[in-house]
Amino acid sequence: MQTIADILLVAGALGAGFYCFILARRLARFNDLENGVGGAVAVLSAQVDDLTKALAAAQQTADASTHSLDGLTDRAESVAKRLELLVASMHDLPAERRSETPPPAPDAPPAEPVFKRHRDQLGEAS
Repeated sequence: MQTIADILLVAGALGAGFYCFILARRLARFNDLENGVGGAVAVLSAQVDDLTKALAAAQQTADASTHSLDGLTDRAESVAKRLELLVASMHDLPAERRSETPPPAPDAPPAEPVFKRHRDQLGEAS
């Protein structure tokens, strides 16, 4: 009985050793850097690094654009204030100094073009 138990124990140990050998080979293939999950993890890690660099560059560009737009907005506001003052001062001018010509009527036919002849120094028409 003792011998049978020893044989079964040795068989179990050999079976467990063989099973560990198979698992070790599968794990090595699983972690292979070219074909397995290890390769996928390495590629994803490189992509994360690239995306981090691209994000940092985009943030710097956005900050520069924000500063530029702030400056342009301030300039536009100051120009708008000056234009408002100029328009307000136009209302203070007398009517004869303002060139207020009424817009042409939309139903009126277009004016005929006027052609003038100028004489050059020799007296010939050009």
